[in-house]
Amino acid sequence: MGIDETETLVSAEWVAQRLPAFERDDPELVLVEVDVVPDTYAEAHLPGAVGVDWRTDLQDTTVFDVPSKAAFEKLLGGLGITETSTIVCYGDVDNWFAAYAYWILTYYGHDDVRLLDGGREYWLEQNLPMTDTVPSVTERAYDLDGIDESIRVDREGVLEAMEAGTQLVDVRAPAEYRGEILSPPGWNEGVQRGGHIPGAINVPWSRVVRADGRFKPPSEIRAVYEDAGIVDDDTIVYCRIGERSALTWVALTELLGFDAVRHYYGSWVEWGNTVGAPVERGRPADRSRND
Repeated sequence: MGIDETETLVSAEWVAQRLPAFERDDPELVLVEVDVVPDTYAEAHLPGAVGVDWRTDLQDTTVFDVPSKAAFEKLLGGLGITETSTIVCYGDVDNWFAAYAYWILTYYGHDDVRLLDGGREYWLEQNLPMTDTVPSVTERAYDLDGIDESIRVDREGVLEAMEAGTQLVDVRAPAEYRGEILSPPGWNEGVQRGGHIPGAINVPWSRVVRADGRFKPPSEIRAVYEDAGIVDDDTIVYCRIGERSALTWVALTELLGFDAVRHYYGSWVEWGNTVGAPVERGRPADRSRND
């Protein structure tokens, strides 16, 4: 029942075997459900899991940025998390927002964070335990040790990367990439212009996961990116609001071992709403290879 300190993904079976440990008020192991659909956590969640709402907890909507250091420390401490906790994240909507939480935790320097492979949907498909009981946790102090700016890039950094020929990967659906739609069906668009950053290659996030939501084996993921011509560590990933590209960042960085992948946090919502930002539409034959 020990913890594999090299494991990025943990299986549903791994978590199920450790539910008694997750249900204890013990900071060693903390299970975090990250949702975007309202009331998902309240209706039912994994036993022992604490709940995080992406909309209110994992972003600062006043400045359109990640939570401040103070706000993030308060959030983690309130969830009973310490600097030495093993955090296992999972969530709704294909684990997009759990991957986003994984990236933010890494950005803020947390040493041991995992992702439940397949997320909430896969857990439910396996008929594993759920509950509506909210665990009682002891609030603890959390002191962020530093920020890893190497895994993030801003809009100016993207412009510089374009000049330098750095590979850009747009992980949205092909119709979004081509500018035919502004967001996935049913989602708030939040952006004025369709299209993609000039020169970006379209490799949809869905190409790295199986039908059940779990990641494909690393060899298959590597083949996906090699087929798209992406073999260089120096890569920038983006989507619409940063959640799908966070999942892609996990795939490239943690599963394939790329060591210079940067996440464009502002993604298309920032770029598509920026006056003067260059936009490309359609499907350049030598760039988008997935439709």
